[in-house]
Amino acid sequence: MFFRAGKKSAQDVSINEPIDTDKDGNALTLMDTMAVDDTVIDDLDIRMKSRKLYDYLPVLEPRERSVICMRYGLGGRMPLPQREVADKLGISRSYVSRIEKKALEKLRIQFETQGVI
Repeated sequence: MFFRAGKKSAQDVSINEPIDTDKDGNALTLMDTMAVDDTVIDDLDIRMKSRKLYDYLPVLEPRERSVICMRYGLGGRMPLPQREVADKLGISRSYVSRIEKKALEKLRIQFETQGVI
């Protein structure tokens, strides 16, 4: 029975199990050799703020909203450069830039007043 039970866990590996030693003789574990993504918390924060952004879009004028959605790829779109947004809306690239700047400022104020930033 002991050997049968051992067969089930024979493939189990602990991340704290020593797998080698370094040049000083210290044990290296699997955890030591794994790459760690330190941006997990930042990624979660960005996702939460991105979801909140959709709640604040109604504070924008329709043209501002369309510029922001096209520029940043909101709503499942691909992000577009200012020149392409300008062509689609029939306005100049510099006007797109001004609309975008004004809209982003409105959104920043919304985020700050809601304590999101």
